[in-house]
Amino acid sequence: MPLAKIPLPARSLRVRSYATTTGSRAPLSGLSATAKAKAEKLSEEWKGTSATGENTKNFVGGQFVESKADKWIDVVDPATQTLLTRVPETTSSEFEQAVDAASQAYKTWSRSSVLTRQRFVMDLQRQLRQHGDSIANSIVLEQGKTYPDAQGDLLRGLQVVETATGIPTALLGQTIEVSKDMDTSTRRLPLGVCASIAPFNFPAMIPLWTIPTALATGNTLVLKPSERDPGAAMIIAELCQRAGLPEGVLNVVHGTVPTVNAICDHPEIKAISFVGGDRAGKHIYERGRATGKRVQANLGAKNHAVLMPDANKNHALNSIIGAAFGAAGQRCMAISVAVLVGNSQSWIPELVERAKKLKVSQGFEQDADLGPVISPAAKQRITGLIASAEEEGGIVVLDGRGYQVPGYPDGNWVGPTVIEATTTMRCYREEIFGPVLVVIKADTLDDALAIINENKYGNGTAIFTQSGATARKFEREVEVGQVGINVPIPVPLPMFSWSGNKASFLGGVPFYGRHGIDFYTQNKTTTALWKAEDAIGNKASVDMPTHH
Repeated sequence: MPLAKIPLPARSLRVRSYATTTGSRAPLSGLSATAKAKAEKLSEEWKGTSATGENTKNFVGGQFVESKADKWIDVVDPATQTLLTRVPETTSSEFEQAVDAASQAYKTWSRSSVLTRQRFVMDLQRQLRQHGDSIANSIVLEQGKTYPDAQGDLLRGLQVVETATGIPTALLGQTIEVSKDMDTSTRRLPLGVCASIAPFNFPAMIPLWTIPTALATGNTLVLKPSERDPGAAMIIAELCQRAGLPEGVLNVVHGTVPTVNAICDHPEIKAISFVGGDRAGKHIYERGRATGKRVQANLGAKNHAVLMPDANKNHALNSIIGAAFGAAGQRCMAISVAVLVGNSQSWIPELVERAKKLKVSQGFEQDADLGPVISPAAKQRITGLIASAEEEGGIVVLDGRGYQVPGYPDGNWVGPTVIEATTTMRCYREEIFGPVLVVIKADTLDDALAIINENKYGNGTAIFTQSGATARKFEREVEVGQVGINVPIPVPLPMFSWSGNKASFLGGVPFYGRHGIDFYTQNKTTTALWKAEDAIGNKASVDMPTHH
């Protein structure tokens, strides 16, 4: 079928330019000895991905298939620009084959027992723990995270897998006798073929937000990982296969806007889960909804942390530094704004001194605290926003521009940056998505609340205080969906559900937890009448028959 049957909305996505090997280094040539050994091991052990310059494959109908695409995207190590793999712009026919495989598999997978699906999730959990090192290594190479942070990426996804092992209880229905001999029952049924579109910043966690929940509820899934770092998703797909998942239940395709539009437009796809930026999220939500799909879309963020004068200073400063600069600030729940109330404003020099001590380096290097940002374009955008603060009268009290890492001259380095700014400046209004902390001063808690509530985003926020009354006032009055009290990144564990709000989320039903089950299921209610008097109630006779 054509990739685009519906006219594009006015704010359409821009197609990314296709990378070539120009500007990147030959496979393995720029990697350290440690990184090279890990890259070679990944390429040797896993069928669908490569870290030594070979192509990433599609995963369709249980097979890792070489694409016939004529357009390819280079994936490079952001610390060295070394070519790792090439990702296809999955062709229209290949995409159709993936959806068809999912449609055919749905006929049997949706009728499998809940215990069969639970057993798959339990086996997947075991596979992920056994091969977590490979997934983390892939994330370090392709995305640039430090190795411990890459392990955390996987762990937070693994927690969703572990919670999904309780799927029999989660799918329990309800029955009540509504009248004499008349029962009404409700049960949860799967939707059909679903799709998941994942971002670059959590290559393992976000696919694992959707795979276990979608599949355990009886759906089949077409996954499109980020074209910038697909390796973790490809390893997870192979682990699903090793865990006994039947052919076609999970399929993986690749690409940019054409593949996204194909997902939005295909009539067999019933629901789309997306995590990423504002522009793509709004496009996917509007286009997917236009074809009648369920869509959940997590978008941008501007997460504020409020420091009260009575806060535990050491805990508060360390927490904010970790939440602001970890993963090079490339988290949708990163603390990107610190609101310093009253006397806590005197802590700025110490905050800066602690941030200076963070080690920026390649993710396998010992004691690295944060790695590079994902691409040269991201680096340029981040440094441009830092420059805009200077132009608008802000004070760059710690400047990470021009940061150099010995041994890695070509990395996308931006060091920890702290900017004293106001809420009218671009660096405050726009999501930076880099290792930049904007500091805003406020006289009172009420002033801090007003700043946060006037911001369009509502993903997460935090307050640091030793006053229960202050914490209670903040929690009740702040208009943000996920609140931390002395906790800098209040991402709910998967027995709860994601609850970002305002401009940070589109859709009626959020991710994982109880709401994740709701998103991937539909209710069927049945009312049945079986009259007692219609039953054949004669008791069997055990007397010797006499044939009278």
